[in-house]
Amino acid sequence: MADRLDNALRFHQTALNVRAYRQQVIASNIANADTPNYKARDIDFREALNGALGGKSSGLPMATTSARHLAGSGEQGLDGNLKYRTEEQGAIDGNTVSMDVERSAFAENSVQYQASVTFINGLLRSMQQAIQGQ
Repeated sequence: MADRLDNALRFHQTALNVRAYRQQVIASNIANADTPNYKARDIDFREALNGALGGKSSGLPMATTSARHLAGSGEQGLDGNLKYRTEEQGAIDGNTVSMDVERSAFAENSVQYQASVTFINGLLRSMQQAIQGQ
């Protein structure tokens, strides 16, 4: 029974982790809005979630030169999904952060994160009611 509950929540936990990571990336962009030559970055949520769930690997396998080396997974974590955001309007100092785009992405990601948390709470409440026989 515990294994079934774990499997049911694994997807949602991974999705929340990807959303939280994206929020950190967007916050970093906002914090560096005045940094010369800073390039805004973001992740594609769908691609990152598929990679985190094992749908596809974004990294290359690690090469070993000795049989005693530990086998690496080749995974880069979510950092491997970071991409540079397309430049809306160039700045003289080379910074590509657009505060309007960043604020919009931050707000959208926050709403989606909260929606996921609300969905998980509903799922857990339903499971608890089923266990209690209500």
